[in-house]
Amino acid sequence: MRFSILFGALAASLLTTVLFAAEKTTTLTVEAGKSVAPVSPMLYGLMTEEINYSYDGGLYAELIRNRTFQDDSKAPAHWSLVQEAGASAAIELDKSKPLNESLPVSLRLDAKSASAKSRVGIANDGYWGIPVKPKTCYRASFYAKAAAGFAGPVSVAIESDDGKTVYAKGEVASLGPDWKQYSLALTVGEAAPTAKTRFVLSIDKPGTVWFNLVSLFPPTWNNRPNGNRIDLMQMLVDLNPKFLRFPGGNYLEGDYVKDRFPWQKTLGPLSDRPGHQCPWGYRSSDGMGLLEFLYWCEEMKAEPVLGVYVGYSLKGADGDPNANVKTGADLEPFVKEALDEIEYVIGDVSTKWGAQRAKDGHPAPFKLTYVEIGNEDWFDKTGRYDARFAQFSDAIKKKYPQLKLISSVGYEQSKNKWVKSRTPDAVDEHYYLPADQFEKKSHGQYDKYDRKGPKIFVGEWAAHETDFPPWDKRSEKKPATPNLKAALGDAVWMAEMERNSDVVVMHCYAPLLVNVNPGGRQWRPDLIGYDALNSFGAPSYYAIKMFSTNVGDGILKTKIDAEKSPLHCSATKDSKTGEIFLKVVNYGGEKQTVNLALKDAGALAATAEVETLSSASPDDTNSITEPTKVAPKKSEIKDVKESFSYAFQPYSVTVIKLKPAETARKRARRR
Repeated sequence: MRFSILFGALAASLLTTVLFAAEKTTTLTVEAGKSVAPVSPMLYGLMTEEINYSYDGGLYAELIRNRTFQDDSKAPAHWSLVQEAGASAAIELDKSKPLNESLPVSLRLDAKSASAKSRVGIANDGYWGIPVKPKTCYRASFYAKAAAGFAGPVSVAIESDDGKTVYAKGEVASLGPDWKQYSLALTVGEAAPTAKTRFVLSIDKPGTVWFNLVSLFPPTWNNRPNGNRIDLMQMLVDLNPKFLRFPGGNYLEGDYVKDRFPWQKTLGPLSDRPGHQCPWGYRSSDGMGLLEFLYWCEEMKAEPVLGVYVGYSLKGADGDPNANVKTGADLEPFVKEALDEIEYVIGDVSTKWGAQRAKDGHPAPFKLTYVEIGNEDWFDKTGRYDARFAQFSDAIKKKYPQLKLISSVGYEQSKNKWVKSRTPDAVDEHYYLPADQFEKKSHGQYDKYDRKGPKIFVGEWAAHETDFPPWDKRSEKKPATPNLKAALGDAVWMAEMERNSDVVVMHCYAPLLVNVNPGGRQWRPDLIGYDALNSFGAPSYYAIKMFSTNVGDGILKTKIDAEKSPLHCSATKDSKTGEIFLKVVNYGGEKQTVNLALKDAGALAATAEVETLSSASPDDTNSITEPTKVAPKKSEIKDVKESFSYAFQPYSVTVIKLKPAETARKRARRR
C-alpha cells in the first residue's frame, strides 16, 4: 500500500514536470519605455545600375531598341526590312548621313519599287516586343530626311509581328532633304494586351529615306517626357525609399576608362546623347541620364546617393587591370569631373553646371548628403584606392564641406585594403551570401562595430537560396528572382541592420530590377521581375516592403529568452505617434508560440495590426504567371496586453503594429 502511494506521487510529479515543459513558451521581451538609439532617417533605400536591362528595356520607358542604330556596327540590330509582295527594297547602316556628331549612324531605306498595296519599311521588335495595351496613347517620334525624288508620306504603326493586325497608326505627310524631327500620337483602341508586336515605319512609293533616333513612349510616371515605366515606378514608390544609390556599381566604372558613366554626355536633348557601352554586355542608350536619375529620386521623394568615378575601371585603360589612372596629375581631370557633377546636382544657377541644370529644366538644386568615391575598389590590384580616395576627399571637402563621403572599401574586406590616410564618413560593405549564412551572421554582426568610427553603408546585399554564389554558371539555370528561403535570409539580415541602424545608416538590396525574358538577365537573384507587359515582386520584395513601411525613429531593446531559437526580431518606436513596430522572422519550419512581453509600453490599443509573409514551402516563389503566390496577408490581434501570446507561422516574416490606446481612440473618433 505504501509503495503504491509513493509510486502514484512520483508519477504525478513526473507528469506535472512533463506538462510544464510542454506548456513553456519562448518569451520575446521588448523594452518599450525608452529607445536605446535613433533609427537612421536614411532607412530604407534602393540601389540601381544598368544590369539585366534595368533601364533600357526596363524602368526607362522607351520601347524602341537600338533607336540610334549603334548597338552593332555591322548590322541594324533589332531592325528588319518590311517588304510586302510585289515590292523591292533594302536597308543598310549609313555613316555618310550623320544626324550630328553624337549620332553618326543612320539607317537608310532604299525602295526600288513600292505601292499602296505593296509597302516597304523598317520594323523594330522592341525589348522582347512592343507592349500593346487597350485605350492607350503612345508618343512616336523620329528624325528623317529623303533623297531627291521622294517627299513622303511615311506611315507609322504599331502592329502584330506578322503585320496582319494594326493596333495604332498615323502618318507623316511629307519629308524634306534635311534632317527634321517628326512627332505624332498613336492611340490603341479596344485590344487584348499583347507583346507579339512590332513598330513599323513604311513608305508606299519608290525612293530613299534615312532615319535616326526612332522613339516610342507609352504613358510614363507623372507623364514626364523621357520618363519611367508606370508599373515599375509604382512598385518602387511603394517601398517608401529614403535614397537611391546611382548610377550603379560596375556601370559607374565600366570595363574600360572610356566606358565609365559619361554623365556630361547624358544631359540635354536625346539627339545629343551618343550612348556608351555597358559592362554587362550591351550598349546603354543613356536615355536614363544624370538628370533623369535626379528626377527619379524626386518622384520617389528620395535623396540621391551619388557615386563618382575615381579612376578605376574593371579592365583598366587598355585591357590591363594594372593600367588604371595613377594618382596626382593624371587623376586631376577625373577629380574635376566629380566636382562638376556635384555642382550640377547642388550648385545654384550662378555656377556653370547649376546654370546648365536650370537650362535642362530644373533650376532648383537637388538635396545631396552622401557621395560615394568609386565602387568596389577592393578589386583594384594596384592598391591605389587609399591615395585616390584622399585626393578626391580633399578636393570635395574643400569645396563642399557639408557633404559626407563614402569609401567604396568596407570593413568586410581585409584591413590592408581599407582607407587609412583619411577618415571616411561611411564605408560601403557588400554581401552576397547564402540565406543560411545570413542567418548565422545576424546574431550580432554589427553589435561589435565601433559607434565612434565611420558609419556603415551596406550598399549591396542579397541572400541566395543556392549553395553556390550568383556568379557561378549554375545560377543561369535558376529563376531570376529568389524564393521564400532567400527572403527569410534577407529579413533576418534586415533585422540585424535595423537593430544597429545607429551605425548601419543606409542599406539597399541589389540588383533591383531584371527583365525575365530569355537573354534579359546577367545576374540573380533580383528583386523585381518584368517582361514587356507585366511585373512582379519576389518574396524578398515583400519582405523589404514590410520592413521599409513599418519603421519608427527609435530602436527598442529586444530579447528572446530561448537558446538556438529560429526567431530573429527587431523593434522600433515612432516618437510622435507612440506606435511600436515589432518585426519577427521565423527562420524555422515549425510554428513558434511566443509570449510577447512589452515592458513599460503604457496603455496599448486592444487591437494590433499584423502583416505576415509565409508559404507552405520555403521553395515557393513568384513569377510573371504567379506574381503574388508568396505575398503578405493582413490580420489582427485582439485583446492586446502588456503580455500576450502569439504563434508565428513556419518560414515567416511578421510585422506587428502596436498602437497606444490614446492614438487608437483618436483615430476611432475621426472615423
